[in-house]
Amino acid sequence: MKELALEFSFKARYYQSGELNSATQQVWFVIHGYGHLAKYFIKKFEALSMRNVCVIAPEGLSRFYLEDIEKRVVTGNNRVGATWMTAENRLMDIDNYLTYLDEVHRQVLKNNPTLPVTILGFSQGAATASRWALHNKVNYERLIIWAGIFPPDMDFKKGNEVLSRKELAIVYGTKDPYINDKRLEEMQALTDKLGLNPPVTTFKGGHEIDEPTLLNFI
Repeated sequence: MKELALEFSFKARYYQSGELNSATQQVWFVIHGYGHLAKYFIKKFEALSMRNVCVIAPEGLSRFYLEDIEKRVVTGNNRVGATWMTAENRLMDIDNYLTYLDEVHRQVLKNNPTLPVTILGFSQGAATASRWALHNKVNYERLIIWAGIFPPDMDFKKGNEVLSRKELAIVYGTKDPYINDKRLEEMQALTDKLGLNPPVTTFKGGHEIDEPTLLNFI
């Protein structure tokens, strides 16, 4: 048996909140976490779109039912989530989502190339956003890592070279069940390896987007 690969045309969706017009002050690309759908995740950023910020929410290219077949039969729950990648064929998944994110960026900014751009990665999306930020194919001013960490396999030398010229921030809730002492130690170790000392913002909350904290970034 041998594994083969091919390239083909592929359609994917993304969501926009707020307008792109003469009043637009910023564009934010918000990268959701594991099991989210972009159409729900983008609603957490409505406060930005009400303040002349255009928010773009791409969606992971792989979708799945959040409950297995037996549970769905019992509960009738057909909720679907999306993911950016899994351990299976991960490098191809990364290449695919980077190509997709580049194209979303191109479409959004083609008529507005000078608007300031923020990339925010939430939870699993923090790793996705970090890889995209180092991809060298899109212009942006700021990267926000929210309730997540840098990917352990990132190119840290390139990360230092690229991110030292950008605004970088780390945000998490003090009651986030996924940000425990071990996770904080891992976060610090990866940041040290990156050779940067980004400001850390915390809020009294869990694994969530906290609106008052969010508004401090505009």
